[in-house]
Amino acid sequence: MVTAEVDLREMAKVIEDIRQKVEHLMEISGGMQCVDRNCSRILASVKMLEINISDVVEFLD
Repeated sequence: MVTAEVDLREMAKVIEDIRQKVEHLMEISGGMQCVDRNCSRILASVKMLEINISDVVEFLD
């Protein structure tokens, strides 16, 4: 069995950065539907990452 060390806190920071960048992209999109729809999809995936990673980090503190 192979195990890998992961830094959950670093992963949570990157996930938050992705969320902020995508939200900023939506802000500057000027309402372009193609951008907004794709950003919404990205944010749905980010939400799953938050549930799986970021929420776990809260229990580590």
